[in-house]
Amino acid sequence: MSCTLRVRWILIANRFPRPWRSCSRCGTQRAFECSGKFRLNANGRRLDAWLVYKCTTCDDTWNHTLFERRSTRDIDPDLLSGLEANDPALISRFAFDVAALRWVAHRVEEFAGGVARREVLGERPDRPKRLEIFLRLPSPVSIRLDRLLSMELGLPRARIATIAKKDQLQTTTRLNRLAVNGTRVGIELSQECGETILLNATRDPIVHCARESELAVD
Repeated sequence: MSCTLRVRWILIANRFPRPWRSCSRCGTQRAFECSGKFRLNANGRRLDAWLVYKCTTCDDTWNHTLFERRSTRDIDPDLLSGLEANDPALISRFAFDVAALRWVAHRVEEFAGGVARREVLGERPDRPKRLEIFLRLPSPVSIRLDRLLSMELGLPRARIATIAKKDQLQTTTRLNRLAVNGTRVGIELSQECGETILLNATRDPIVHCARESELAVD
């Protein structure tokens, strides 16, 4: 049996990104928060759609354009029904589109997140000597990899850096860069802190996934 324990961490942002724009009521740059609602306007067979934002200071609204003057025949029926129902998954899809927000905002304030779900992949060895972590980010999460590992493994960032310098920690993303979807982290479980790392890496919420094929990051 392999002596490597493989786990997948699924990270969820704790709030939507906030675009900073000039607020017409405040008269200065303000952060705007997603309201969780779409606005639609029909003009004949043409449709406009916006995601509504509110100023965090005065509640003035700003409509983030999703599309304009689009023929209803060209709109996917599922998309249209989601817009009409203010579907939360669709709200999340557009609210986390940071690239689109940057085109229309002075800057975009992104937020950190945490591990919402942990999954053991494959069989769990009795005495693992190595831990492999696979990161899945359904939406962008603004957190450095070293900070994420420090928070989730219960070790100071300086300790994380020391382990890396000893070649006991390998990553596909640099520790001082933002964690990204598909990042892989390998850690040799030394006697000094291996038990702490192992305990925190697999603490609740945890799900067991028996198939090795689930190592794929989607």
